[in-house]
Amino acid sequence: MGYVIRPVAADEWKRLRELRLAALADPVARVAFTETREAAAGQPDVFWQRRALSPDEGGAALTFVGVAEDGAWGGMVVVLVEEDEGVPQTHVVGVYVRPEHRGTGLARELFGAAIGWSWDLADPVVERVRLWVHEENPRAEALYRSLGFVATGRTMADPKDAAALEREMALTRGRG
Repeated sequence: MGYVIRPVAADEWKRLRELRLAALADPVARVAFTETREAAAGQPDVFWQRRALSPDEGGAALTFVGVAEDGAWGGMVVVLVEEDEGVPQTHVVGVYVRPEHRGTGLARELFGAAIGWSWDLADPVVERVRLWVHEENPRAEALYRSLGFVATGRTMADPKDAAALEREMALTRGRG
């Protein structure tokens, strides 16, 4: 199955909302996302309209989607630009592939776009790409490792369950 990987356009906010709500309804959402479906579903249209804006349009993040040959959105990945102790980096969040598109290579293609965009930024020049993975999400962690991400040793409590941990993984410029 082939995909076109591209950023979401501002006028596609309704499709973005639908994909995010599908992600939050997925059985793996408990270990993949900190937001609940109920909280997301309660957001007003203006929230979703802002979320669909690219950084060039004043948005806080860039969302890439994988569009299948039939026009369906098979998955997404969101990239935020931030700093960690003064070092520019991007932060990958909101990774989701619909069940019927899993195992097709779509997640790798989405990450390829997110990482490529990160390395192509001129201002700021990004030194690393990071993400957090739940300790009970070994499938995601295996994917991230196969892409060159390594554990940094940093952990934090899962915002929904203080007894569970999330681990930071990072890809440093020159490794990916």
